[in-house]
Amino acid sequence: MQEKEKLPACPVETALLFLKDKWQVLIYRELLTGTKRFSELKKALAPVSQKMLTQNLRELEERGMIERKVYPVVPPKVEYSLTPLGETMAPVIDALKHWGEMYKAKNKE
Repeated sequence: MQEKEKLPACPVETALLFLKDKWQVLIYRELLTGTKRFSELKKALAPVSQKMLTQNLRELEERGMIERKVYPVVPPKVEYSLTPLGETMAPVIDALKHWGEMYKAKNKE
C-alpha cells in the first residue's frame, strides 16, 4: 500500500479500493488457485490488454495484495501470487461468485 495513503472513513469504500477494477477482481480469482505466470494470467483474462494487466498487477503489488517474483533466467520468468493479505480476499470473491450464480439461475426462470 502506498505510504500513508488516506483511507476513506467508510469501510465499504475502503474495501472497494481493492476491487475497483473488474480486472483486479479477476486477478484475485485466478491467483486464488495458485501462483501464475504473466502469460497464464493474460490468457485466463482475455481480452485484457497487456498494458491493463500490467497496470493492475503493479497496483495490487504496491498495495501489498500480490507478490511478484522474478527469476534470473533468460528469457525472463515472472510469477505472481497472493500475499497473506491478498488471500483474505477469498471470502469476498467467493461471495461474488455465489451471488453471480444465484442471479444467473434466477434470470433463467
